[in-house]
Amino acid sequence: MDFTFSEEQQAAVEAAQAVFGPVAPDGVTSPSLTSGAVAEDFDRALWAKAADADLLSLLIGPEHGGAGLDAIALCLVLRESAKVLARIPLLEHSAAATVVQACGGAELRQEILPGAARGELALTVAAAGRTGHDPAELAVTARKESDAGPAAWVLDGVQTAVPWAFGADRILVPAHTGEGEAVLAVLPGPFSDVPVPGLTLAEQISTTGERQAELRLDGVRVEERHLIEDATAWSRLHDLLATGTCALALGLGEGVLKMTSDYAGKREQFGHPIATFQAVAVQAADRYIDLRAMEATLWQAAWRISSGASGPLPVAGDVAVAKTWASDGVRRVVQTAQHLHGGFGADTDYPLHRYHAWAKHLELSLGPAAAHEEALGDLLAAHPLG
Repeated sequence: MDFTFSEEQQAAVEAAQAVFGPVAPDGVTSPSLTSGAVAEDFDRALWAKAADADLLSLLIGPEHGGAGLDAIALCLVLRESAKVLARIPLLEHSAAATVVQACGGAELRQEILPGAARGELALTVAAAGRTGHDPAELAVTARKESDAGPAAWVLDGVQTAVPWAFGADRILVPAHTGEGEAVLAVLPGPFSDVPVPGLTLAEQISTTGERQAELRLDGVRVEERHLIEDATAWSRLHDLLATGTCALALGLGEGVLKMTSDYAGKREQFGHPIATFQAVAVQAADRYIDLRAMEATLWQAAWRISSGASGPLPVAGDVAVAKTWASDGVRRVVQTAQHLHGGFGADTDYPLHRYHAWAKHLELSLGPAAAHEEALGDLLAAHPLG
């Protein structure tokens, strides 16, 4: 087995470090200091830099102006972005473009992918469902119009906590047909300047202080060319989103552990750095083990997605294991960091509290550890091992 990353993947990491390295995690108002959103839009200047470095087109094929890389490369880049809390929809944009490319029609691919590769279009995904705890594809119904005329579908329902929706040019919305099938609708977002009758967005604020949206769809009409009917599209999109969330959690955790290590090496009690105290070292070592487990399970899931390799369980099993570790692990990492920093960790002039808020968001995104443990149990019941 060869566990090294390819030259192309390593080049993507270097490009990400050049783009995200100068980013200040406290570049916007702290969510602890405002009752509203920390900003109206995502970081457009950083978005442009990511586009110039070809980070927005990693998974898009060369025929549409992309690099044609895989989920592993995307996760490597996401890990770097999370270390500085980069405020751009890199995960949602990349995952949406990947599924449009793999499952969308030729006309839809040509409409979306070249602009997405250049960063001219920003894509996001409604993946939280009605409540954040129910399957997203069941929150919206899709039915074919029965009258004559151009083929179209009609959508009704609610999707909550849609990230970066107010800055998106396109929003991918999963829906169900009532026959056990999931479809994906590609809807114009607020930045597209195309009005969508029956679609309304209500502002919601996440724990990170970022604007999210509740999407209400009341008889929204979608032309057939903007609907992806491939039966695998939603599961592919969900698996990639969940795996990318694990990469973000890993990068954030690594950034927090480094911050804690630096602090513990300088902070002195009784004439010695607290890093030399056994109780402190043991806690830090436990969190290091968490991060290594998060990393191992992440790369297993990303490799299954990238390679299409078979295994004792479907790829969703590896994704569930990775998300379980990511949700529990990132929570433990930030909690230990707060404890070892003492009162200094709660100072709003110090960035640790921001990482704690982002960690809570990532822990619960696409389901907490318990939800993925339950999903893993269902998979094991359906696919007995041995």
